[in-house]
Amino acid sequence: MKTRAITAFFFGIAMLASLLLGETVFLIFYLFLSMATLFEYFRLVGSEQYAPQLPSGIALGTLLFRIFSSIAQGSLEYKLLALCIPVVILIYIIELYRKTENPFQNIALTILGPVYVVVPFGLYLCLAFLDGTFNFQYPLGLLLLIWANDTGAYVFGVKFGKNRLFERHSPKKSWEGFFGGLFITLIAAGILSQYFTALNLNNWLIVGLIASVAGTFGDLTESMLKRSLNTKDSGGLLPGHGGLLDRFDSLFFAAPLVYFYLLLF
Repeated sequence: MKTRAITAFFFGIAMLASLLLGETVFLIFYLFLSMATLFEYFRLVGSEQYAPQLPSGIALGTLLFRIFSSIAQGSLEYKLLALCIPVVILIYIIELYRKTENPFQNIALTILGPVYVVVPFGLYLCLAFLDGTFNFQYPLGLLLLIWANDTGAYVFGVKFGKNRLFERHSPKKSWEGFFGGLFITLIAAGILSQYFTALNLNNWLIVGLIASVAGTFGDLTESMLKRSLNTKDSGGLLPGHGGLLDRFDSLFFAAPLVYFYLLLF
């Protein structure tokens, strides 16, 4: 527990600093974070049976991140978007020459990595530029709500958890933890609305609801991935927390849906 708390403290400081030090630091930090998480994904899914293309996956991920950063800053470079076509086709062609046992599974895992990891990070990036200029309130608010949900779900789950939420993929999660997390998240959203005035109370409550529900499904999806690979943690980079995939699984579903909601409504 002590190791977990220390890791959470220092990693939390790094996350907050990346948001508060301006858009350049924010973009650079999330570029490295996206690539590190993507590298962890490829290391996790690679095995004697499956061999996704790490260099091609990283190249596609970097390209997608560059596309989203250009969208976020209001200057989508369509040539970059078009470049995705030959890159994806090249992944197929490379697999023709690799002579592996499961070529199409390798192709699928290679393309899935950037989609699963980089696209959510890219949309989280776009949250910071919803108003046309850099505004840390949207991404920081979402981050705080996800942390509130994780904390509430853990505390209520440990103290009151009896009814399993989704035992097949995550035997420790409970309905009590889920509703406890939602309750704490909505309280946090109410508090946020007093200080982060980019959104009003109703919108922060809706963002909190999305963060809690979508974040839970993101967590369960990553648990499903690990269970299918017979592993407990996605990595060991964060002592007490596992890997980066373990840390950001909630954000992978929450960020795209919050961006979709705020963009449209």
